[in-house]
Amino acid sequence: MSNPDPVPGYHSYDQPPTGPRPYQRDQAGARRAALAIHTIADIAAGFLGLWILLHLLGANEANVFVEFVHGTADWLAWWSQDIFTMETEGLRVFLNYGLPAVLYLLVGHGIAARLNRA
Repeated sequence: MSNPDPVPGYHSYDQPPTGPRPYQRDQAGARRAALAIHTIADIAAGFLGLWILLHLLGANEANVFVEFVHGTADWLAWWSQDIFTMETEGLRVFLNYGLPAVLYLLVGHGIAARLNRA
């Protein structure tokens, strides 16, 4: 005759295991990291978008704040400078700074979503 009781040390299939899960990750740490990555991506895209807006509105580039935003945007978009070389200055700035802004948002939010799922 067969014995329906589980082997000592194991649980039966109709009862969930008790105690901590063996490979449970620290969810709070993953969520904090996801929030940090999400925030950094948003700030980077914000600086790039602000520079596009200031440039298109014709802001005084001798102003300290405008210089700071332009310098930060140049630093964030160094890799995408002159990808697009249009004759229209506004369109060129929009595309050369808009592309990295969109990529920072997509990559940052994608990584954050992946961390939150795990």
